[in-house]
Amino acid sequence: AMKNSVSQAASLLLEKLMLLVHIRPVPAGSGGKTPPPAPGYYDTSCFKRGDLLEVPRTLFIHFGIYLGENRVAHLMPDILPSITSDRRQIQQVVTNKRLILGVIARTASVRVDTVEDFAYGGSILVNHMDRLFEDQVLGSEEAARRAEKLVGATAYSLLWNNCEHFVTYCRYGAPVSFQTDKFCETVKMIIRDQRSVLASVLLGLASIVCLGVAPSTTLPTIFIPFFLWMAG
Repeated sequence: AMKNSVSQAASLLLEKLMLLVHIRPVPAGSGGKTPPPAPGYYDTSCFKRGDLLEVPRTLFIHFGIYLGENRVAHLMPDILPSITSDRRQIQQVVTNKRLILGVIARTASVRVDTVEDFAYGGSILVNHMDRLFEDQVLGSEEAARRAEKLVGATAYSLLWNNCEHFVTYCRYGAPVSFQTDKFCETVKMIIRDQRSVLASVLLGLASIVCLGVAPSTTLPTIFIPFFLWMAG
């Protein structure tokens, strides 16, 4: 039973590590490709220019600003803008490989995609964060223009410049990330309780997936600097 629980914990934590950098889960037997829904899958008639769109996933939320005409501006980690200026290549849907390399290199881009490519089959919430900012909501046109001005290559940081920072700056004038704050608190709790099986699994997975080293008694001193470096 203990072996099964550890295996389940390892699977869940690996999923968390992947989702934190917006990697799209690929179903088994799909050949590594999961095409987004066809155009028209989402009813965009209820969206207004400047709306903040949220796509809840299993363990994270992806954010974007609706620009009108089925277009969404959103920030994605991506290595390609730092190595080529070919807009045709860059505009293609970001693959997991491009995304992971972007996280490692701490590079990203604010890109404009269709609603279908942005949401990738997930449900969409509209202006769900407005309740947290009360009177700080900027005008819809101002939010859209801010998003459009930021389109292009940018730095990426889990702590300081992710997709949530982008949309909160555009719509509320203040770049904040609530899900990053929650993640940091979780990491602190896990590090404080290194005796737990969960902590050992998380730190071990982080070392193998991110550093390519085996777990050891010195792993916490390896993982913390890496996390801070990635967070930038």
